[in-house]
Amino acid sequence: MGQTFLPNKQYKDWIVELKGRIQTAQIKAAVTVNRQLLELYWELGREICEKQDRAKWGDGLIGQVAKDLTAAFPGMKGFSRANLFYIKKWYQFYRNEEIVQQAVGLFGMRQQKDGLGKVQQVVARIPWGHNVIIISKCKNLHEALFYVQKTIENNWSRAVLVMQIESKFYERSGKIINNFDKALAAPQADLARETLKNPYSFDFLSIGDKAKERDLELALAGHIQHFLLELGQGFAFLGRQFPLEVGGEHFYLDLLFYHTRLRCYVVVELKATAFEPGHAGQLNFYLNVVNAQLKHEQDQQSIGILLCKTPNKVIVEYALKDILNPLGVAEYRISDSIPENLRGDLPSIEELERELGAGENGYVNK
Repeated sequence: MGQTFLPNKQYKDWIVELKGRIQTAQIKAAVTVNRQLLELYWELGREICEKQDRAKWGDGLIGQVAKDLTAAFPGMKGFSRANLFYIKKWYQFYRNEEIVQQAVGLFGMRQQKDGLGKVQQVVARIPWGHNVIIISKCKNLHEALFYVQKTIENNWSRAVLVMQIESKFYERSGKIINNFDKALAAPQADLARETLKNPYSFDFLSIGDKAKERDLELALAGHIQHFLLELGQGFAFLGRQFPLEVGGEHFYLDLLFYHTRLRCYVVVELKATAFEPGHAGQLNFYLNVVNAQLKHEQDQQSIGILLCKTPNKVIVEYALKDILNPLGVAEYRISDSIPENLRGDLPSIEELERELGAGENGYVNK
């Protein structure tokens, strides 16, 4: 009989490391398979277009190709008539190579080293199902590549991708009113502007026409997950009504976050009114205290976000003119689908804060 083996710490560490290598290999294999499949789809889409345009084989071509390929490869689901139409549409959407390369450069998107300059190397970095959603829902090339980039960065599922497109994330991204160019160095200012948006949508508060007051209360459950998703990638939730002590007096931040990409604290203040110049002064004060009491020497400068009802851009710009801390002001919106007779029962800013803090602190939106 063989000697009995008793796992020790060295063995367990090796197994953990081995599992990590296997998982990495699995991910690389999945990426490689997806890329090869989409390269096949690209060539298939190109050839279908060429046959229909040059050989004049007509609209019936796709149906016949679907029939023949499905018969030849019964185990593959990608050759249905509907999917072949998507393959053709996908190729047509991106086939203007020159325009696509300009857009890729604009977004600073990395391409694969091999096949550099080929758009399929960019869009093949996300799954086919994501590609179908993007070309079906996006109006133009720039919008589509924006969502390709964000999907790669954030590893969005298809459900999250659909939600982001339907919430018009592309149109809202980078629109926050701010003083970042003056308050931050160029790379950090660009990243902060790209990370934040305007307006912020609280559509997760939506309810049906027959909702009762109790439904409004129940709709508040789980807000922190939705709120973090709306804020975007990288926000780590540290707490609500976060206490600060200054000169023997106590002050409380509405919401405090740490942003893992910006490498800084982010103070979010919620106002139930339109923007007032005093709001900027208050938030600037909070940032001074956070920088003095919380900020580590390796952290970047803390950023403040003020969410309020429709801000007047001119008034905001005057209010931020001489402020040295980076501040952004954005509108927040609640769904218009809520019945008029229940608008008065909507949660106040204070109630929203309470619900955001209902769970344990420490949520992170990765």
